[in-house]
Order: sequence, then structure tokens, then C-alpha cells
Amino acid sequence: MTTQQLIVAIVVVAVVGFVVARTIRIIPQATAAIIERLGRYHRTLTPGLNLVVPFIDRIKDMIDLREQVVSFPPQPVITSDNLVVSIDTVIYFQVTNPKAATYEIANFLIGVEQLTVTTLRNVVGGMDLERTLTSREDINTALRGVLDEATGKWGIRVNRVELKAIDPPASIQDSMEKQMRADRDKRAAVLTAEGQRQAAILAAEGEKQASVLRARGEAEAAVLRAQAEAEAQAMRAKGQADAIGMVFKAIHEGNPSQQLLAYQYLQTLPEIAKGDANKVWIVPSEMGKVLEGLGGLFAPPKSSPDAHHLDPGPPARDTQNPYSQPRRTGP
Repeated sequence: MTTQQLIVAIVVVAVVGFVVARTIRIIPQATAAIIERLGRYHRTLTPGLNLVVPFIDRIKDMIDLREQVVSFPPQPVITSDNLVVSIDTVIYFQVTNPKAATYEIANFLIGVEQLTVTTLRNVVGGMDLERTLTSREDINTALRGVLDEATGKWGIRVNRVELKAIDPPASIQDSMEKQMRADRDKRAAVLTAEGQRQAAILAAEGEKQASVLRARGEAEAAVLRAQAEAEAQAMRAKGQADAIGMVFKAIHEGNPSQQLLAYQYLQTLPEIAKGDANKVWIVPSEMGKVLEGLGGLFAPPKSSPDAHHLDPGPPARDTQNPYSQPRRTGP
């Protein structure tokens, strides 16, 4: 084989290899290739080995079919109360139609970003600052609904929208911190006052119950003391009655004479006068009879029966004055 023939063979092999290389296309997993034939969309290549017509078919673009996460830079948004807040957003989306994502929009990433910014301003513009800070879930849901509907014709499905950060101005943050601190102090003061009130109520209830129990105990003690005193008085009275009855019975059984009774009466009189409270005491009118009976103990017996007739009788007393001294009417 001559040199010319060798060169021709090498050129033929190179051309064949180039043609084969342009004919066979290997598409990776989770990727789609858009094929254009003579400048028009022909078909979409799926993952694996694919054959195309060389020099007629060409790959327009390779589309990633996996879910993608795109974080957009902070965007200034004006709330309904004319405050500017900076909001960072994160979009989770996935290409579902490679043909639409290639031909319906020039750059779907830029389209998603701009659509997110405009939708975010529309949603947050109808809220005040406080609601914006506390309604992340509502904003995420509203953004996802609008973006999913608008990007459907682009062959894109928006799975999730998250607000990464909402940053109000520094002056507003300082005011909010002061307000939150004042609110916490207020709640702490309210809780402290409520605790003190409950403690006072419980203390008053305890004092009330203690007073009731003390009063009930004192009443029961007074009743018991009164009952004990009544029983003691009854027992003392019964003892005195029994003692008087025994004395009375002994006196009647002993049949004492009048002179003995008078003597006992005289012995009792000093005992009556011993008390400290007895400053003045009155001698009863019967004292004369007692003295006469006592004097009869020491009088000699009469010798003649005529003496009885000469006895002038007991002395007469003034009936108007029971405490007057007796006086005699005879010689």
C-alpha cells in the first residue's frame, strides 16, 4: 500500500469515526436533550443511548430534570404602612417539560427570579410590618400559588417557596425591641400582681378558716366548761343536800334539848363574823330567847311550887321594833 492510499484510508476512518460520533448520543440520567433538525424542534432525547442523524440533527440544549434550589438576593419591599423591609427568598422548582422550558422562555431562571420579586411586592404590599413578620407561612403559600400558575406554561413546577429572612430597618428593629421589652415587663408585672393577689386571697382564706376553727374550739370549750361547772355545782349541791339531810337526821335521832341548840347557836355566831366582807352584822330578835334558854342551864331549880305562880312570865317586846331589847312588865 502506497503512502497516498494510507492517507486516504486514514481520512476515511476519521470521517467514519466522526460520523459515528455525531450519530451516537449518550444522555445522562435526570437529563433531557432537545434535538433540532434543520433549525426546528425535532424531539427530546431521554437518558441512555440515542441515535441522531449527523449534520442534520443537533442538540439545542441539555436540560437538568432534577429539583433545583435557587436563592435570590435580598429585595427591598414596601409594606402597607410605608416601611421598607429586605426579604430573602429561596425557590424550589423542577423542569417538567424540557421543550417548553427551552422554547417558551429564553432564560427560565431569570424569569422565575423576576416573577418572585414582583409577586412578593404585591403580597407584602397589602400587609403591615407586624403581619409581615408573623405571616411567613401565608406569604409562602401566596407566592407558591402565583409562581406555580405563572410558570406552568414554561414547563416548570414550583414546589416550595421559603422566606429566608425579613429584615426591617435598624430604627424599626430598635423600636420593636423596646416594645417587646416593655410588653414583657408589663406581663411580668401583671403576673407578679396576680400572684400577690392570689397569695393574699389564700392567706385571708386561711386566716378565716383559722378564726372559724378557733371560735368553734372556744365555743366547744366554753360549753364543756359550763357543763363541767354545772355538773360540779350539781354534785356540790347534792353533797350539801346529803350533808344537811344527814345532819338533820342525826339531830332528830339525837333529840337534842333546847339548851343544846342554843349553845350551838352561840358557837356559830363568831364563825359568821369571821369573813372579811362582814363589816356589819345584825343580831336577830330571837337572840333574847336563845340567851334565856342558855341562862336556864345555869339557873338553880325552884324549891316551892308557888314560885311558878310568882313568875312574871317572859319579858314583853316591842312589836313595832323586832330588834328592840325585851322589857319586863312586872316588879
